[in-house]
Amino acid sequence: MKLLRRRDIPEERYTNAFLGYGPEDSHFVVELTYNYGVESYDIGSGFGHFGIAVEDVEKTVELIKAKGGTVTREPGPVKGGKSVIAFIEDPDGYKFELIERGPTPEPLCQVMLRVGDLDRAISFYEKAFGMELLRRKDNPQYKYTIAMMGYGPEDKHAVLELTYNYGVKEYDKGNAYAQIAIGTDDVYKTAEVVRQNGGQITREPGPLPGISTKITACTDPDGWKSVCVYLDLVSPFSR
Repeated sequence: MKLLRRRDIPEERYTNAFLGYGPEDSHFVVELTYNYGVESYDIGSGFGHFGIAVEDVEKTVELIKAKGGTVTREPGPVKGGKSVIAFIEDPDGYKFELIERGPTPEPLCQVMLRVGDLDRAISFYEKAFGMELLRRKDNPQYKYTIAMMGYGPEDKHAVLELTYNYGVKEYDKGNAYAQIAIGTDDVYKTAEVVRQNGGQITREPGPLPGISTKITACTDPDGWKSVCVYLDLVSPFSR
C-alpha cells in the first residue's frame, strides 16, 4: 500500500493515516487512527478481516514471513471452495485474508463483518445504501453462510462480506474497529432511507465544522457503524 495522506489533530488528540492502492476518490482505503497515549484495543469477535487480492498467495506469504510478519493460516483452498487463500495479522492483531486472483484495479477488496441475521443485513444494505447482493454461499459443513455485497463485480471493486455463523445472534464488537465510509450524493436523503430500513442515525446529516464536507453517521441493525460522505467525486464504498 501507499501512504496517501496523514493528518494530526492535536486539539482532539489523534492522528490519522490513509493507506491504499490508489486515490481516495476512486479506491477503497484503510484509515488508521492513533489516539494519543492509547497503545492497545479490543478487536472483539464481530469484525472478521480485510481482504487483499494477490496474484500468488504462496509468494506473498513468503515475503511476509521474511519481513517478520505473522501468518495465522498457511496458503491453501478456502473451506468449502477452491479459491486459494491465506491469513495474516498485522502488529495490532487485525486479520487480513490474502485471496489469489488475477490482476485487479482494487487489491484492497473486502471487509468482513459478522451478523446475527443475514437476510435482515442483506435487506438493509440493499435498501439503505443501494448495494447489490453479488453472491450468497451456504457452507452447512462448516455451519456458516456468507453474502457478498457491493457496487460492482468482486474482481474489480471492494465488497462487504457479511458472515452468518449458524445460531450466533450477537457478537462482541470491542472498541478497535470503527466504521466503513460510503459515498453518497445526498446525505440528508441517505439518513432518511437508513431510518426507514431499520438503521439508527448517530450523527444527523450536515456539514462538518469548519469545512463544507457533509456527512451523516448511522448503525445497521447489527450495530455496525457507517459514515456516509458527500463528495463531488467518490468511490461509493470508500473505506
